[in-house]
Amino acid sequence: MKVCVVGLGYIGLPTAALMASHGNIVVGVDISKRAIEDIRRTGGPAEEPGLQKLVKGVLKDGSLRLSLKPEKSDAFILCLPTPVNEDKTADLSYVVAATKSILPFVKKGNLVVLESTVPPGTTEKVVAKLVKAKGLDPRKDVDLAHAPERVLPGKLLDELVNVDRVMGGLTDRATERVRKLYSSYVKGKIMLTDATTAEFVKLIENSYRDVNIAFANELAILSEMLAINVWEAIEIANHHPRVDIHRPGPGVGGHCIAVDPYFLVEIGEGRAELMAQARAINSHMPQHVVAKAERLLGRLKGKKVAVLGIAYKGNVGDPRESPALDVIQLLESKGAKWAAYDPHVKYSPLKLSALEAALKGADLTILITDHREFLELEPKELGNLVKGRLILDTRRMLDRAKWTSAGWRVVCLGDSKKR
Repeated sequence: MKVCVVGLGYIGLPTAALMASHGNIVVGVDISKRAIEDIRRTGGPAEEPGLQKLVKGVLKDGSLRLSLKPEKSDAFILCLPTPVNEDKTADLSYVVAATKSILPFVKKGNLVVLESTVPPGTTEKVVAKLVKAKGLDPRKDVDLAHAPERVLPGKLLDELVNVDRVMGGLTDRATERVRKLYSSYVKGKIMLTDATTAEFVKLIENSYRDVNIAFANELAILSEMLAINVWEAIEIANHHPRVDIHRPGPGVGGHCIAVDPYFLVEIGEGRAELMAQARAINSHMPQHVVAKAERLLGRLKGKKVAVLGIAYKGNVGDPRESPALDVIQLLESKGAKWAAYDPHVKYSPLKLSALEAALKGADLTILITDHREFLELEPKELGNLVKGRLILDTRRMLDRAKWTSAGWRVVCLGDSKKR
């Protein structure tokens, strides 16, 4: 098949490359000339194992071409971001724009697949409506379907191929066609349903994780009130055969877990109370971290705080929706000086410093992101840079004995146990 993939970002590029490497002729489309030039030059993000080699290979053999505009194809796959507006409603402007961009090229018999994570009903109420406005019947002339991804940063190619998928169309024919297209490279089980259920399933998965993390964060706050160690308590509780509590932390970030639950809250019209509360709890955690920092220092005004990690999760270079950004903003509002270091983030919304510069003269260090590089830090050497050997470990990843022996005071989120 000739496949047109619109949006060459986090999901679109590896999807296009996999499609191209498994017998399809693929046109990868992005409105950003810079993005296309970067892909041609590098092959994509270096932190995704195998991606650059795969992309360069399919570009070289011609099975993948890059373009600024769509063109006539057998199938169109839309891979666009779906952020939230300030009022936490879904911003579908990218999906709408991408759908409109392909309409001049869509003809009878085509398959249109929406991969973007969207509120339930978007494929039917938004994409189908736009197709119908062109004069095509979205149930007879064109096949529309939804095929959300389930991937982990740093394992994109492996999980796009091997993880089970859920897919669904507006009709049984559309459902079967989307299954057939993706089965060219997906080895995991493909579970079939309707489009709205597929959209709902993706949101359920990420909302479950958000609610679980919110529960862990509430336990962390309660543990500090009780002067006990939440990490010890959760570890013991998880030995129960039917308990699986996630890890607490400074908040939830990224383009999925910190965003997707809002889509269910939006359509719930006040009835998705648990998910709304979970979002509120996790969004409040940066304030809890800064309040804890303020208690440790007495006051933050005029003090320097070194922030280790601004990515939303460990070992990735993505700072989108990261709780670190909120922590830094709150530190500024309290009059603190700050400097941040992150070994993975290349494109940062904030000015980053080298490790030594970030730590130099710091009264407090806050570890936000659990990058593996932070496990290798030498506390004795770093102790010579800081003004105060005090570190707030929001991920409980540091070897407390090692750091304590080097003269540091290590304070963990959710741990006020008296030793």
